[in-house]
Amino acid sequence: MSAPLAAYLAEQENKSLLRFLTCGSVDDGKSTLIGRLLYDSKLLFDDQMAALQKDSRKFGTAGEDIDFALLVDGLEAEREQGITIDVAYRFFATDKRKFIVADTPGHEQYTRNMATGASNSDLAVILIDARKGVLTQTRRHAYIASLLGIRHVVLAVNKIDLVEYAQSVFDGIVADFTKFAEALGFATLVPIPLSARYGDNVIAKSGNMPWYSGPSLLDHLESVDVETALAEQPFRLPVQWVNRPNLDFRGFSGTIVGGRVRAGSPVVVAGSGRTSTVERIVTMDGDLDVAVAGEAVTVTLADEIDISRGDILCAPETRPEVSDQFAAHLLWMAEEDLLPGRQYLLKVGPRTIPATITALKHKVDVNNLERLAAKTLTLNEVGYVNLSASHPIAFDSYRDNRDTGGFILIDRFTNGTVAAGMVDFGLRRATNVHWQALDVNKDARGGQKGQKPAVLWFTGLSGSGKSTIANIVERNLFAHGRHTYLLDGDNVRHGLNRDLGFTDADRVENIRRVAETAKLFVDAGLIVLVSFISPFRSERRMARELLDTGEFIEIFVDTPIEVCMGRDPKGLYEKAKAGAIKNFTGIDSPYEVPETAELTLKTVDAAPEDLAGQVLSYLRGKALIP
Repeated sequence: MSAPLAAYLAEQENKSLLRFLTCGSVDDGKSTLIGRLLYDSKLLFDDQMAALQKDSRKFGTAGEDIDFALLVDGLEAEREQGITIDVAYRFFATDKRKFIVADTPGHEQYTRNMATGASNSDLAVILIDARKGVLTQTRRHAYIASLLGIRHVVLAVNKIDLVEYAQSVFDGIVADFTKFAEALGFATLVPIPLSARYGDNVIAKSGNMPWYSGPSLLDHLESVDVETALAEQPFRLPVQWVNRPNLDFRGFSGTIVGGRVRAGSPVVVAGSGRTSTVERIVTMDGDLDVAVAGEAVTVTLADEIDISRGDILCAPETRPEVSDQFAAHLLWMAEEDLLPGRQYLLKVGPRTIPATITALKHKVDVNNLERLAAKTLTLNEVGYVNLSASHPIAFDSYRDNRDTGGFILIDRFTNGTVAAGMVDFGLRRATNVHWQALDVNKDARGGQKGQKPAVLWFTGLSGSGKSTIANIVERNLFAHGRHTYLLDGDNVRHGLNRDLGFTDADRVENIRRVAETAKLFVDAGLIVLVSFISPFRSERRMARELLDTGEFIEIFVDTPIEVCMGRDPKGLYEKAKAGAIKNFTGIDSPYEVPETAELTLKTVDAAPEDLAGQVLSYLRGKALIP
């Protein structure tokens, strides 16, 4: 490698990096601004300029001028409609700094795309059309930027040329936005009047606005300090990989997401509390004496302690919280509504565990930040929730550390991301509650009764015959001296679940309560028969996972809906079709057929007694009963 090239690469490597996004309402000029930045910085190659000029003639909206928005609006649908749909990332560099910019959509329906761009940005450029002022989507994007931990904001009042460069217009918009943003906690808020189309105040100060004395956009981007705060945070190293290339080396690899660490520093594993000392800080370029936030390293420890992927190494005096329950802000990103009580997968750092939203405390009106009562969240809504994880995790408040305080929720069946979450604080109200050791356990209670406790979970449409078959099975078990209890969907709604309706959210809570009750009966050594429609696979899976292997037996009572409607013993289908009953399974609410049921009972042309016999034969075959 030639000396000039090596020197150039070294210079580029040592430049600081700023990640920022452009956001705001539709057609405020976000893509045009990025295109102008790249053009005026002379970072476009000749072939790119030629393609841009050609595209401007075909798709452009700037008349005879170059349409700089086309540099980042690359999707055909974006060019046809003149809008941004997906997040577009661009890299560029100046003599002082490197940049990664995310161009995010302005439409409300693409708010989740904007949140994706904001989640790893250090600064937000919020654009406002000088002719329109602060709009609903401006407030929405400002709130989400704050929620996602962005502390530095540029208020770019764009298209100032279309209002004759009037200072009064600029001052009015700044005052309006500043008043709204007071509660958002931004560390810096720098207002800049500019024209992205003509380059006013983008790269250099414009002579068209002698009344403006602040920096140009690029001057501010090159000088804003977003790195010092991260390095001064408490030390955090989430372990991505246990590095064991041979018997003589065992290190823990990951990217430091807060603070700094030195060779010889004491460290503790956040979850287990085990302590040790950093022996080496290993990198591809040799050992380091000290490593800071943002660096990917492998550390070796002086002691052999149990550390796995997902554990967090931290300083003993500044440990993160460890809890299985916490409060969090949630941005809902799925077409299907949030259902409190449903189990999702929670991914925080490298670790993924089951978790349940136990309560939706409120949702937020982004126009005025007012808290509103709600039972669910829909697409792009923001709420405040309590979550319960399957086991304790280590975390910081998101406002203190975005990496250890941020998480996503994943649908367990589609594997789609349904929400982005920001931890607020751990819920300590149950820290004085611990499991009490008992001398008589589940096995002892079942052994006394001469049976193995289990749950027989009958699921199927209304009118399928679940309760009839379950009743016959219990009658036979009782006659042979077995100890049982039958939980029937209709009966339970007269007591334990009398406060629940039939919305999807209430159905989820209905099954959660019944599953927890069935678990208690199993612990008592009983054979529990549960007869519920239980239409959703997620809740049946949740019930299964509450129990030990082999204790949950899913029995699908398979009856075509036409047969169920013909039986209609309680007249429910007729009422549902007439609109008298809402959210009725099979009519206006779905039933998700079991995929891996232990037993499937096809009721057409089969007597209930024969079907009950199949269940009893299965129990004997599995040695659950003699």
